[in-house]
Amino acid sequence: MSIPVNCSCGKRFDLKSAFAGRQVACPSCGATLAVPVIGEQADPAFDRDKFLLRQKRLAINEKYSVHDEQNQAILFVERPTYLFRSLLATLGVMIVMIVGTFVTLLVPMLLEQRGPAGSPLAITLLAFAILGTLAATFLAAVNLFPKRHVSFYSTKDRTGRLLEVKQDSKLQLVKATYTVVDPDNKPLARFSKNIFSNILRKCWRCTTPHGEPICCAYEDSIILALLRRFLGTMFGLLRANFVIVGGCDPGGQVLGEFNRKFTLFDRYVLDLSPDATRSLDRRVALALGVMLDTGERR
Repeated sequence: MSIPVNCSCGKRFDLKSAFAGRQVACPSCGATLAVPVIGEQADPAFDRDKFLLRQKRLAINEKYSVHDEQNQAILFVERPTYLFRSLLATLGVMIVMIVGTFVTLLVPMLLEQRGPAGSPLAITLLAFAILGTLAATFLAAVNLFPKRHVSFYSTKDRTGRLLEVKQDSKLQLVKATYTVVDPDNKPLARFSKNIFSNILRKCWRCTTPHGEPICCAYEDSIILALLRRFLGTMFGLLRANFVIVGGCDPGGQVLGEFNRKFTLFDRYVLDLSPDATRSLDRRVALALGVMLDTGERR
């Protein structure tokens, strides 16, 4: 593995890992260069700065293949849709709604035999019946629909799971949160997005399991973000790209970019070259890249 080092004279050098943590002289201008120490990744598949993602379109589940710069497949990603379970959940919600509506319509008929339909008691019971139907339908939807986790595998046949992004809760009205875990189910990071703040400019926040900020992914430009809201993607000309910065400040140090390529099918490039010291765990970065697509339903 080589370590990229930039010199003030404008030259860039790729040094061997044996120079990590040492100081060397620039062969062009003689300036002293401090070679950073780059942390090794948990699996060789993540030990790189650029990932090429391809989404498989003709599939029931959301599937991605991750390639290296030589176009060799190194990882396989899947987010199940649980089609049959979702159909059963939809059926269950409809049954709850129908039963609740029937009970709501039955209340006035029963009360009409006991007194005026417009009495305070009749109105109160009818209101409770309507609210009860809405609450029961909502609870049925929350409990019946399955969570959709994202799994990263080393092989196409879904063996050797290396990483997983877990959906923390089924109810995501205002804030959606996810937890990245390793094969031993140890939390590595947490992702979150606010539904309301994303209306103007999409932003995904990444923190440690204890809540300290790691990085944020913002839409590349507030102006382009607003244009996308009013004009759409304009047949891919205004496709949404993201910039990953350290901390949670849009003006922070750029760690990488997640760009959608202008192709017929969805293809993406996660480029983490600006993060020369690999301060951002590549597992977390790749998981974030996948969520920027599937989590935004792009």
